[in-house]
Order: sequence, then C-alpha cells, then structure tokens
Amino acid sequence: MTELNVTIMGSSYRLMCKEGEERTLLEAVSYLDGKMCGLRDSGKVKGNDRIAVMAALSVAAEFLSVKTPQGPLSEMSILEVKQKLGDMHTVLDNALTPQENLF
Repeated sequence: MTELNVTIMGSSYRLMCKEGEERTLLEAVSYLDGKMCGLRDSGKVKGNDRIAVMAALSVAAEFLSVKTPQGPLSEMSILEVKQKLGDMHTVLDNALTPQENLF
C-alpha cells in the first residue's frame, strides 16, 4: 500500500491506495476538489457536508450517464439523461435553498 497526502477544498487528508494506483487516485482527488470548490465558490451551497453531498451526487450522476450500454441507463436517450440530470439539479437546488419562516 502507498500513502498519499492530498488536499481537498483546503483540508489535508492522508489516503492509502494500492501500489500503481497513485495516479488514478490523484486524478480523482483533483476532480473532486474541482467539483467541491466550484460548488463552494458558486455561493449556492453552504457547509462542507452539503458541498460534499452535492459533489458526490454530481459525480454519481455523471458516472451513471456514461455507463456501458448494459448499464441502468442503456434504454435512455442522451436527451432523457440530460433532462433527468437537470430535474435532479433543480430539486437539489430547491432542497438546499434556505427556507424562511419555517415555523
């Protein structure tokens, strides 16, 4: 196992990975850091935990949209996938918008 010290959204983490997989892990860290910093900098999402969840959902949606033809989205057209992703972002944006006068 190899130990890597990385930074994600300004916080340091010590990660372990199999030898030979360092480059892939560093690319993943860079990609996630970009997603999280983008969400933070947009000002739409507050709180590191919410930023992490939104980034995770975004990455998961991207992954599912490019899955192999045998995957769960194989019967959907690209337009349907884009529409579903857009709908998901709208729901999440609305859910994360601070609600005034809840009580």
